Amino acid sequence: MSFLPVYNDIYTAHQTIQKYAHRTPVLTSTSINKIVGNSLFFKCENFQKVGAFKFRGACNAVFSLSEEDAKKGVATHSSGNHAAALALAAKMRGIAAHIVMPRTSPEIKKKAVAGYGAHITFCEPTLEARESTLAKVVEETRATEIHPYNNFHVIAGQGTAAKELIEGKRKFDIIIAPVGGGGLLSGTAISTKKLLPECKVIAAEPAGADDAFRSFRAGKLIPSVNPKTIADGLLTSLGERNFAIISEKVDDIVTVSEEKIVEAMRLIWERMKIIIEPSSAVPLAAILENKINVQNKKVGIILSGGNLDLGKLPF
Repeated sequence: MSFLPVYNDIYTAHQTIQKYAHRTPVLTSTSINKIVGNSLFFKCENFQKVGAFKFRGACNAVFSLSEEDAKKGVATHSSGNHAAALALAAKMRGIAAHIVMPRTSPEIKKKAVAGYGAHITFCEPTLEARESTLAKVVEETRATEIHPYNNFHVIAGQGTAAKELIEGKRKFDIIIAPVGGGGLLSGTAISTKKLLPECKVIAAEPAGADDAFRSFRAGKLIPSVNPKTIADGLLTSLGERNFAIISEKVDDIVTVSEEKIVEAMRLIWERMKIIIEPSSAVPLAAILENKINVQNKKVGIILSGGNLDLGKLPF
């Protein structure tokens, strides 16, 4: 495993992506503050390009490639936001994107990735099929594989969201992010501990997909086995690089119930009038479930994205 990004890499990533990525707004809600008895500041990555924070990391990875490597294009396997993010970033740089997608991926996601001009190869919906198909594509095209989270430049790119949040709103006592593969959380932890060393970084994870929680407690990587949660963006197991950073820089990881995820998601839709996906609701769910003590604390929350099938709403 090669070396890990540090804050300077996030600073450089921010310089690289600011021409292409949105500086997303930070919103507050008086009514949600009343419910939780505290001040919450939401960094709205649901307003990022492709509707998720993933564009930051993909954009940094694509624009960090040398001219020689860029000519061969980029490749990944993904059924979700990373696929669309990588496809758009590659289109902006004028290079090819080769995306391996399970044939069972939602039609809306297939259309989004195709719409950004990516070359899609469909495979069976198993991790083994995804990895073997990607290996074949990389061998044929000699494209650079860009992993969705276990990648140096991707982690550095994801850390720019917390950097912007802290620069805009200054002091925080706690910053909370959801955790799946750990790209957003590891980047958030690097930025936060550099800019606000006293600020606690806490991750929230669905109880039905709690590999990060268990890995953090055990001090070693424990892969996810058959995870089940409505927060489909958080089904992946932690990456090695991500776990190394999280072990060192994250203060705690808590788990939340499916009921509270749905309640938090509905609360944000109703009170803030913005669309978020279930994964984004997990940090607020942790507060509603009293898993994190936020009394008299200034709290930042990263809303990771807003991509979901409106035909399958949980309310």
